[in-house]
Parts: sequence; C-alpha cells; structure tokens
Amino acid sequence: MTKLIKSENTAIGAHEAAGRERTSIAAQLSDWGESTEDDNVSDISDKLGVLLAEIGEQEDGFAQNLEDYRGILKQIRNMEASVQPSREQRQKVTDEIAKLKYKDPSSQRLVTLEHELVRAEAQNLVAEAQLSNITRQKLKQAYDIHLAAVIERAEKQTILARHARRLLNYIDDSPVVPGDARQAYDHEPLARQILEDAENDLRQWEPSVQPITTAAGRDSPAHTNGVNGIDDASERQSDVLEHDSVAEGFTEPVGSGALPAKMVVVEPAPAPA
Repeated sequence: MTKLIKSENTAIGAHEAAGRERTSIAAQLSDWGESTEDDNVSDISDKLGVLLAEIGEQEDGFAQNLEDYRGILKQIRNMEASVQPSREQRQKVTDEIAKLKYKDPSSQRLVTLEHELVRAEAQNLVAEAQLSNITRQKLKQAYDIHLAAVIERAEKQTILARHARRLLNYIDDSPVVPGDARQAYDHEPLARQILEDAENDLRQWEPSVQPITTAAGRDSPAHTNGVNGIDDASERQSDVLEHDSVAEGFTEPVGSGALPAKMVVVEPAPAPA
C-alpha cells in the first residue's frame, strides 16, 4: 500500500502538470490567432482557447479529487502499520516456544510462553478483525471517489470538447484565388453563444454515477453533488472561463463592434490537502 500511495502521488503531479500545460497551450493558440490579423481565425482561435483552457482546468480538479482518494488509502496503510506489532509479537512468542521445545521440552518456561501466546493471539485476532473491516470500508470509499472523479472529468471535458467542435463550423475554409477578397466574418455573436452554451451545460451538470451502498444500508454521500459533495453550480467560478478570451480576459474581434462576453462557469471547491 505504501508503494501504491507513492505512485499515486507521482500520477497526481502528472495530472497537475498536464493541466498547466494545456492551459498554457490554449493561451498560445489565442495569441497566435490574434497575430494572424484574420478576423475569422482570431475570433475562433480565441474562443477555442477559452474552452481548451477549461479542459485543462478539469485536470487540476481531477488531481484534487485524487488527493482525497489517496488520503483514504493512507488510512488503510496506517491501519496495516498498527497491526504489524501484534503480528510480530505473536510470531516472536511462537518462535520462542518452538526453540524451547527443541532445546528443553520439559522447561517450566513453556507454560509461561504458552500463556503469552494465548494473549498475543487474542490481541492479534482483534487487530486483524479491525484491519479487515477498515480495509474493506476504506477501499470501497477510496475507489468510489477515484472512479466517480474519472467519470466527472470525462463528462465535463466531453461537454467542453463538443462545444469547441461547434466553433470549427464558423471557420470559412472556402478557397480563394489570388486577388479575391474573403467574405467578411460575421459569426462572432454565434460563436459567443457557443461559449454561453458551454457555461450553461457545465452549470447544469449533475453526477451520473450510481451511489455505492455501504454495510449500514446507506448510499455513499460522496457524489451527490459532484465528487467532493459540493454543489458545482454555486461554489467557485472558474478563473479561465470567467472571460471570453484566454489571453487578454476579453475578445475584441477586428471590425465586429461587439462587446466582449463574460462567461461564468462554476468549478468544485479544492479538496483539502
């Protein structure tokens, strides 16, 4: 379990790093689009950057949920460590009895050691029962959080990716011959609406997982309102999707004359360290 916990720590760091890289790449896309001085490319690449940055932010939220899962695994590890002394004591007395029976089968100390073995076995029996109970309970709880977090991340990233693909329909890729002018870009309001649709869909997102039952007959409360039990629609606004532009905080498509939109997308609160 100790090795597993350490490996998960490495994996969590990788998710956090991937999220940061995705956010950085989204900003680079927005900057590049602006540098093209093409109204169409600039507007769509900027809005793509907003959605792609939020996809990256989902990795950070996923990592926070994995920290919760990892924290529960630590409880199993700690319980295993607490049981080890009773195992060692039982084995120590057992070994002493075996050695003494070999060297001096008639030794009076055998009686004392056998009494000690009875006590050691009784103590170990209690400890092993506690370990078994805790292991099953916490393993169930930990992977409930882990797997629900996987589903939450996938569903939210799918929402964002579907809306991002809609933006691609507003890139006019009709070929032009040298000397011809392209039609003026006039889809900025429609592209802006896609960002609003993404905001609304994330706000309305609800967990789709089936609750995990416990021995007490209760459903697991871990995912009634998102992985951390928090109402995703009312707690924390995303710093990335708060603006219509991933690079500047707002988009000003060349010649559009439109006011920048302001998206408010809610994210789950950070998990405790």
